[in-house]
Amino acid sequence: MQRRKFLRTAALGTAGVASVSTLAAPAIAQSMPELKWRLASSFPKSLDTLYGAGEVLTKYVAEVTDNKFQMRLFAAGEIVPGLQVADAVQNGTVELGHTAGGYYVGKDPTFAFDTALPFGMNTRQQVAWMNWGGGRELMNELYKDYNIYGMNCGATGAQMGGWFRKEIKDVGDLNGLKMRIGGFAGTVMQRLGAVPQQIAGGEIYPALEKGTIDAAEWVGPYDDEKLGFYKVAKYYYYPGWWEGSAMLHNFFNIDKWNALPAGYKSILRSASAVANEWMVAKYDAANPAALRRLVAAGAEMKPFSQPVLEACYKASNDIYAETSAKNPEFKKVYDSMAAFRGDEYLWWQVAEYTFDTFQIRALRRG
Repeated sequence: MQRRKFLRTAALGTAGVASVSTLAAPAIAQSMPELKWRLASSFPKSLDTLYGAGEVLTKYVAEVTDNKFQMRLFAAGEIVPGLQVADAVQNGTVELGHTAGGYYVGKDPTFAFDTALPFGMNTRQQVAWMNWGGGRELMNELYKDYNIYGMNCGATGAQMGGWFRKEIKDVGDLNGLKMRIGGFAGTVMQRLGAVPQQIAGGEIYPALEKGTIDAAEWVGPYDDEKLGFYKVAKYYYYPGWWEGSAMLHNFFNIDKWNALPAGYKSILRSASAVANEWMVAKYDAANPAALRRLVAAGAEMKPFSQPVLEACYKASNDIYAETSAKNPEFKKVYDSMAAFRGDEYLWWQVAEYTFDTFQIRALRRG
């Protein structure tokens, strides 16, 4: 942005204040200190949408500040492994991380709410809760204890249920199944007999190929195609009930965040919102064609059966009740989310769902 040119042009348009142009630029420059930050991503460069949100963010911030605020983006493994980004932010190794809160449920299960809860909310509902339902404030209360300030920055939309070497016809087929599945969903799958594995994105394919795991979930068609899962596991299940929307976040080191001028904080909020919109739109645009290609390559689409979904739903709610009973922070956030979700689906069934259902049926007819 040619900020100084704009200021000079504006000044010339007002009689008698041409001298303002010579004063305004230095004043603004003084209010915008030069900063160089490091941004650690949880994702490899090959996943151009997940990693790409970090590129959108850094480019936006640099342009708006005339390169006074520069952030150097590092892919997973370049500074720390993808699943250790929150730790790097917490201890000050980096100023900022782009990651998923659900990766860190080992710290506190409440971290899951920042990404997705099994049978939680869809993307729009999640964003609405974060921005208007108190979700962001509740999560940042938790993050204070970890030297983190969080801000949503991206979402995948509803995810697929993953790739399986064998068919899942009933709940018994989950028993002993070694599956790459992260976050809170792994706890639910374990309750049903599966053996969850937390593996970073770039390491999933070799584990599936070697038989170290029997199944794996990641995001959806566009990313799954890039990672090549269809080559080593042909059954492609849906829906990913554990992530009706997987929201990603910027995790700021809280001391670095608090030290920023107000203007830079506003720029980061705007940049995060731009990256959020960019990611959601890109996945929605890219997934249909990728799904067609995967099916053409031999992937067999399979819906989870109603008994499997019902068993997963019951196990999820049982775990929420148990966790709420022993973790007051989790209960506070869960109660907020659940109440908001109830109101959202009251509205969804009136307009959104009926509209989408009609459109799908009409398109199938002709």
